[in-house]
Amino acid sequence: MNQEKKKSEELHWLVRPSTIKKLWKGGLTLLVVLVFAGFVITPHPHFSIDGTFGFYAWYGFLSCAFMVIGAKAFGILVKRDQDYYEDKEKTGDNNA
Repeated sequence: MNQEKKKSEELHWLVRPSTIKKLWKGGLTLLVVLVFAGFVITPHPHFSIDGTFGFYAWYGFLSCAFMVIGAKAFGILVKRDQDYYEDKEKTGDNNA
């Protein structure tokens, strides 16, 4: 038990499991509060979809998911071999 406490004191505060749990709980609590604030605050939408319940939450989530999927696809598109930048003389290819 004493070693676990000592080990957790050595870790940076952002990598400690207790801090990670607190950040998740705080972030989810903030998300719930902000989504349900839509009942109290009157929206002034520019388009009809802006006024739907939780619009900014699901719009942000879908935008983030699209960016992650797009980045994965782009990574596959521009991926190079592991030895792409190796010296051509070492590999025996002198055409470059």
